[in-house]
Amino acid sequence: MRSWLAVVSVMTGIFAIVTTEILPIGLLTPIGGTFRISDGTAGLMMTLPGVIAAVAAPVVTVAVRRVDRRRVLCGLILALALADVLNALAPGYWAVLAARVVLGVVVGGFWSVGAGLAPRLVAGEGRQARANTVIFSAVPLGSVLGVPAGVLLGHLAGWRAAFGAMAVLSLAVFAALAATLPPLPPEAPTRLAVLRGLLGIRAVRAGLVVTLLLVTAHFGTYTYVTPFLEDVTHAGPGAVTALLLVYGTAGVVGNVVGGAWAGRRRATFTAAIGLLAAAVLLLPALGTTSSGAALLLAAWGLAYGAVPVCAQTWFVRAAPHAPEAATVVFTSSFQATISLGALVGGAVVDASSPSTVMLLGGCVALVAAAVAHVSATRER
Repeated sequence: MRSWLAVVSVMTGIFAIVTTEILPIGLLTPIGGTFRISDGTAGLMMTLPGVIAAVAAPVVTVAVRRVDRRRVLCGLILALALADVLNALAPGYWAVLAARVVLGVVVGGFWSVGAGLAPRLVAGEGRQARANTVIFSAVPLGSVLGVPAGVLLGHLAGWRAAFGAMAVLSLAVFAALAATLPPLPPEAPTRLAVLRGLLGIRAVRAGLVVTLLLVTAHFGTYTYVTPFLEDVTHAGPGAVTALLLVYGTAGVVGNVVGGAWAGRRRATFTAAIGLLAAAVLLLPALGTTSSGAALLLAAWGLAYGAVPVCAQTWFVRAAPHAPEAATVVFTSSFQATISLGALVGGAVVDASSPSTVMLLGGCVALVAAAVAHVSATRER
């Protein structure tokens, strides 16, 4: 029983991190209004944590290579609470960005250490697969519960209250991790030489290319989905919250399906990327009504819900001899590309429109699907 409580505690920690990371997507307009900045400039709240996390993933993991993983996770969650408090009390946009730097360190470190812990927390291959699915369910749950709840609280009490609530949740997660995690001494310390060695594996390099294209496409578009829904769908605050809830609910389903199929069917990843590309490409044409936007956001959420567990499985399968190092490479590439996607999307949305961002992002996702298909075919 305690082992599953530990799994849920790790999942809740990732949920708090994911929610804090993507919460600005739902609060982009009020935060931008407070500091009188454009949507593209506000998008730096998504860009900065990704850049920092990409660097922090290998640096933190190597730095704490001999430290008990239980202590590492607890320390990082306390740092998350600090970032949330700083965000809630920020006197200027510079303070918000400072909080996002701290968040980036937490994202890179916690993901690299925590995402691959399932085999150490529960015994049995089938149970480990279920535990892995539970841990990665934190990603879509951040969308289905975290962001809509944060947006609702932001509309009721101001966006600062949403980050204050995340600080309280982070402290609760710290208590849960401290109470449920067993001692977790590092099994095989991750060194820089091991990380460099992974780049010599063809499947790892292919995974990096797919990650670059897919995550750029997703976060280059999803970061600006709220302005799209406001400008193109003409959705009010309540409707935006409901549509984000549709996306997140579908994401939970996608995570479960992806977790069940990722290890057995290589085509699962390619199919998810293809569905994401189709949904994003069709959004400017069919997302002008609430019903059309809801349908496409559901497809988008279903597809992206499967992506993290599929991508993680891809990297671990490519380097079964070094699972934590593979997770570091996955985390670093994933987070770096979040920042790239948000940055490119911000430049496009400031120069043109949210609809243009969707069209370009959908095209990039199609290329990612093609690369994934070709690579998977070669590995058979």
